[in-house]
Amino acid sequence: MALLAASLLFAALNSGQRVTLRLGFVTLFGVPLTVVAFASVITGMVIMLIAGIRSDMKVRRILRARLEDEDREERERFIDLSQQELFLPAEDED
Repeated sequence: MALLAASLLFAALNSGQRVTLRLGFVTLFGVPLTVVAFASVITGMVIMLIAGIRSDMKVRRILRARLEDEDREERERFIDLSQQELFLPAEDED
């Protein structure tokens, strides 16, 4: 809530401010400062999402392999050879 309030206050106080935005390949004149600020926040979030996907996939792969290893070890360790069938298979009724 505090971040939302700060964002709204920033937008209200700077709504009349216009800036020139030079992106290297194009120059934009009269761009509202609030648009520049919010667009830079959104762009940063997208860049961090894209940058984090590779490491996230690596961590997921490691955790999946670890889970498979633990599952295999558990199955090998806890095999009860004296188990009995609790329910008899249903006979075909014709």
